Amino acid sequence: MPNPQPATSPRLDKVFAAIDAANAQDPNRKEGEADALLYGQRMSAEQALLYPEASEVLRIACRGQHIERWLLARQEFPMDRAGYLAWRTEQGRRHAARVAGLMAEAGYGAEEIAQAEKMLTKQGIKRDDGVQALEDVACFTFIRWYLGPFAGTREPEEMVRIVEKTARKMSAMARARALEEFPIPAPFDASFRA
Repeated sequence: MPNPQPATSPRLDKVFAAIDAANAQDPNRKEGEADALLYGQRMSAEQALLYPEASEVLRIACRGQHIERWLLARQEFPMDRAGYLAWRTEQGRRHAARVAGLMAEAGYGAEEIAQAEKMLTKQGIKRDDGVQALEDVACFTFIRWYLGPFAGTREPEEMVRIVEKTARKMSAMARARALEEFPIPAPFDASFRA
């Protein structure tokens, strides 16, 4: 899936190319593509729809949110809620460090790199506009591309809780847009109206 939003600078082009090259190495495949590459491209597409005037930093954070995610397997952590949260936290730290390195190589400054790291480690959801925008894009990507297949692996009651948690992470603007863009059936739609 091509990025529908043209890059605006040579350094952004360089970071996108580096993220895509790294993610193209993912041995996991979906629709004939490396899973991480496809995910990054989908994140960029959703970002262009939700936040078309996004800063380069937000655009980079969206593209690199799951950079090389396959390198840290979920099974390396205890298979309980605490293990899942520890795995997710470590993934965020790793993604932030990897993207920070690519940004530095492309010529981004310390302040821009720190902003991307804050977004990728999810520091300030609901308090920081950039972090919230990244979360909105991630939620839209999940709803549009992954919710349907995921729902087939869960019980209905569990899916209601998952959708409620997803909606809670989103901004009011993103919840309203979700109701406009997706055919969200009852009882799931109530979460987006809150």
